[in-house]
Amino acid sequence: MSDQAATADDIADIDGEDAPKKKMSGRTLILFIALPLLLIVGGVGGAFMMGVFGGGEEEHAAVDEHGKKVVDPSQIVFYELPELIINLQTDDPRGSFVKFKVTLELHDAKMLPMIEPLMPRIIDNFQIYLRELRADDLAGSAGLFRLKEEILRRINMDVRPHEVADVLFTEMIIQ
Repeated sequence: MSDQAATADDIADIDGEDAPKKKMSGRTLILFIALPLLLIVGGVGGAFMMGVFGGGEEEHAAVDEHGKKVVDPSQIVFYELPELIINLQTDDPRGSFVKFKVTLELHDAKMLPMIEPLMPRIIDNFQIYLRELRADDLAGSAGLFRLKEEILRRINMDVRPHEVADVLFTEMIIQ
């Protein structure tokens, strides 16, 4: 009879009714809960950053076949700077000067009220740069092109984050 009772206890142990429940270890929690959660959050964040959910609402400007930005001509604005007369570096006791007028080309009329308050800084940078030049630096079309590129670069540094599209010389006299 005792053999039959032991057999019934053994069957109960095998079914697991009296067996203590095992707790999940820390590694198991990380492997099956935290890691998948981290992957899901990372994937959703990456998809949002790439604009899959419409997060990238940047305005895409029209670009022509050469990769240049196409500008609506009705949006172009020209802003004329005051006439400047600046002494150039020279060894001649009579001195040398340059007189010129510059017009700035802006591709968005909305930028003009933002750039106008910065004109004193722009004029100051013009004068500082031009006083270091010699008349030979401005000779020929290459000299004028270098001057134009340098002035445009300096203006865009002054008006950042806005951008001046071009610098146009409307008058220039070197004596």
